[in-house]
Amino acid sequence: MQISVTVNGASSSHDVEPRQLLVYFLRDQLGLTGTNVGCDTSSCGACTIHVDGESVKSCTMLAVQADGAELTTIEGMASADGTLHPMQQAFHENHGLQCGYCTPGMVMAATSLIEEQPGLDEAAVREGLEGNLCRCTGYHNIVAAVLAAAGSTDTQVSLAGTDAGAGR
Repeated sequence: MQISVTVNGASSSHDVEPRQLLVYFLRDQLGLTGTNVGCDTSSCGACTIHVDGESVKSCTMLAVQADGAELTTIEGMASADGTLHPMQQAFHENHGLQCGYCTPGMVMAATSLIEEQPGLDEAAVREGLEGNLCRCTGYHNIVAAVLAAAGSTDTQVSLAGTDAGAGR
């Protein structure tokens, strides 16, 4: 099937198999390997991208369902001159990553979160990122990064309950 998409600002048309998942279209056909595959079951959030400005786990969407959509992957977040997006910069400055595998999905989900819910506090960030898993960091620095990117004046993050998912 033929689809037309705008990916990271560039419009193009592609032939795809009707059952091809969007994550594999991005990785295999477009070479955008920043979108990771962690589970293939919508459990981890490593494959999160923006579809028409909304966070979507790309392992849950067929490429044909993206026909006509505007897609943004982690590769499209930084500006053309390489300047990091404010969320990427906040993750860097707050050490919001360890192995980095979950980071692209976390950055994409967190960017949507602060756009949808301005004025977030720690609890709202933890709840908003519950669908994105990180096995390394314990979420402390991820939450601090999101609060920093959101412009929160309170970037002190509690260490309580940081061992069982972003929200708990």
